[in-house]
Amino acid sequence: MHGKLLPLAGLYLVQGLPYGLQSGLLPLLLRARGLSLTRVGLAKVLYLPWLFKLVWAPLVDTRGSLRAWLTLSTAALGLVCGLLAALPPAEAGQAELPVTVAGLLLLLNLGAAVQDVALDTLAVQLLEPAELGPGNTVQVVAYKLGAVLAGGGLLDLVPTLSWPRLFLLLAAVYWLAAALVWAAPALQQLPASQPSERPLRTLHLLQDLLAVPGTPWTAGLVLTYKLGEQGASSLFPLFLLDRGISTPELGLWNGVGAVVCSIVGSSLGGALLARHWQALPLLRSVLRFRLGGLACQTTLLFHLDTPGVRLDGSTVLRGAALLSLCLQHFLGGLVTTTTFTLMMHCTQLAPSALQATHYSLLATLELLGKLFLGSLSGALADSLGSHICFSFFLALSGMPVLYLGLAPSALA
Repeated sequence: MHGKLLPLAGLYLVQGLPYGLQSGLLPLLLRARGLSLTRVGLAKVLYLPWLFKLVWAPLVDTRGSLRAWLTLSTAALGLVCGLLAALPPAEAGQAELPVTVAGLLLLLNLGAAVQDVALDTLAVQLLEPAELGPGNTVQVVAYKLGAVLAGGGLLDLVPTLSWPRLFLLLAAVYWLAAALVWAAPALQQLPASQPSERPLRTLHLLQDLLAVPGTPWTAGLVLTYKLGEQGASSLFPLFLLDRGISTPELGLWNGVGAVVCSIVGSSLGGALLARHWQALPLLRSVLRFRLGGLACQTTLLFHLDTPGVRLDGSTVLRGAALLSLCLQHFLGGLVTTTTFTLMMHCTQLAPSALQATHYSLLATLELLGKLFLGSLSGALADSLGSHICFSFFLALSGMPVLYLGLAPSALA
């Protein structure tokens, strides 16, 4: 199994680099160059290719081999980074991101999204059912480590390395990964993709995807399982900031602490699945724990909203608030690994010629579910107030617990 997990770990770590680069490192570099906060925020539009993975997923299913797709997409990422090294993000005082740099960053996300489709399909085809737990732990943990490395580790090197040197370093990493992919023994045994027996028409393709046992139910699960958690995790740190916790302290706990707790939770999920826990019973238990944790967090929020109560004057309340923050990230990591295992199990029930498209469908719905409430949470809090808003998040977190009772036998 280690011969499978090591290549997957390396590739998922490399795949996390663009996200960490654009979520952590790039905004600070652009702001330091004098770009407005609005322009820095608009840079997130460059994530758009991740929402359109279904466009090229059928090509990964029906054209070429996964080894070729992974090698070419990873090498292309290195090429884009090499081109970015030759172009500064903005001249000092420039009010916007240069069009050429924005275009290359868009291509970087496009290459990473193509690589993601091929890599997820590789995991589906490479892993046996008993290996899905450890495999999805590698997927989640390595991706998060890659994002932290690019967003935080490279940030520490900024005083030492210039923009060109940073991207030349990333280019070298991608080209090394591409060479290792091409040479990996586990990937050389994979068969080439089979051409589709009929033209790729959207309606036929959607019908084929939904005909895979358990797909409609799994699609509903991945759309809704993170709604309450995303809303609460987006707002609770801001609530703590308003109640007296300093920005550096909150940054430490909601940054480093949250990532560490999430990784520990993901690792625990993989360990439990490796010990022959079934994904559905484990997910049911973990969702109940998460619901209880969010209920405690909501109760704490109600108490902290009492006039006169401040976090900066109570060590106990401060500790409870930060513990609640870390606990939710720990349980969130556990839920994510277990859910991804269930998604991959559902995709393994699809014909091999549909697996890349099938998993891309589920992954896109999972991303949409997380983005939807995370982006609306601020507006909900402003319009409804924190009490009603967090009660709503609590109700949303209870929905997946009930929904699991409708799980089809094909996924048992």
